[in-house]
Amino acid sequence: MIRLAMAAVVLASSVTATMAQKPEATSLSGKPLLIPASIPNQQKLEADLAQAQKTLAANPKDPEALIWVGRRYGYLWRYNDAIAAFTKGIGQFPDNPKFYRHRGHRYISIRQFASAQADFEKAVALIKGKPDEIEPDGAPNPAGKPRSTLQFNIWYHLALSHYLQGHYDQAYEAWVECMKVSNNDDSIVATSDWQWMTLMRLNRKADAAKVLERIQPKMDILENTAYHRRLLMYKGLEKPDALLDTKTPDATQIATQGYGVANYYFVTGDKARARQALDTIVSGAGWNAFGFIAAEADLQRLK
Repeated sequence: MIRLAMAAVVLASSVTATMAQKPEATSLSGKPLLIPASIPNQQKLEADLAQAQKTLAANPKDPEALIWVGRRYGYLWRYNDAIAAFTKGIGQFPDNPKFYRHRGHRYISIRQFASAQADFEKAVALIKGKPDEIEPDGAPNPAGKPRSTLQFNIWYHLALSHYLQGHYDQAYEAWVECMKVSNNDDSIVATSDWQWMTLMRLNRKADAAKVLERIQPKMDILENTAYHRRLLMYKGLEKPDALLDTKTPDATQIATQGYGVANYYFVTGDKARARQALDTIVSGAGWNAFGFIAAEADLQRLK
């Protein structure tokens, strides 16, 4: 009996370990992607999730309560749980564009770009003719000022889903719509950066140069410093090597700035340095970052 009990404990421990190591996603090269053993501010993020779940339990018919549960899962890199929450919301509130916006975002996180595109296209149809609204931040900036809106995020992520699939014409069209709802410098630099990269991929260099005209060294940036620095690099005001700083402990920042460098080398003809920068990005830990995902997509195309 004792041996059987011990065997049961060992089996249970083995199952628990296997579940703990179950990949959250798979990279475009086939590598399993695991939730990190520790996440910055993890204790607070878990407390925030518990509070969101408590709020939802008390308000089961409130779509915002369900949205926040899904968003809190996402901040903990629990993307499949987030997708399940948003899918539940779509079942309950099929005409609410926020569920498609957030589910599409997490489809990008797990590398399901076509599914993300479909969700954002549905969200676009649902917001047509409606006023925009501020999207509250899950991790507010130090100034406490939300810098994005619902419509900005829908167009931004739709454009990104196209870009990641190599649909550069469709991506550019979506970036144009995104710029129409980019109403502060943080939004403007984020949109401008991807717009420039997309135009360069389309070999529309004159149009790409026009995108940079409004970008200045001094702008009202609260969040998107990496995008601002990338744009200054495209203008020749920052050096690529200064952006590709692997000493910073922020894996997301490494991926974000690094992808700008990689893309800069790629579109200016230095494929060897581009590949080196892409390899540096995907060897890091920030697999949740858009720059990391874009680096994976480019490496697949460079094969």
